[in-house]
Amino acid sequence: MIQVTRLDNSKLFVNVDLIQTLQSTPDTVITFTSKDKMLVKEPVEEISKRITDYQRALRQQSSHVLR
Repeated sequence: MIQVTRLDNSKLFVNVDLIQTLQSTPDTVITFTSKDKMLVKEPVEEISKRITDYQRALRQQSSHVLR
């Protein structure tokens, strides 16, 4: 899960496995697999980086468990 900031400054965590698309409109719109949408303050590039970092951390964690 990654943390994002809604336009009202509230913070929440979203499940990256449920994200279908990211779009800059200029606000960032996250569309989930359920077709729900959420506007957030972070730019698309930042959310994409957080997703990549999260997935990398999961892979590293699982490789340590398998050893």
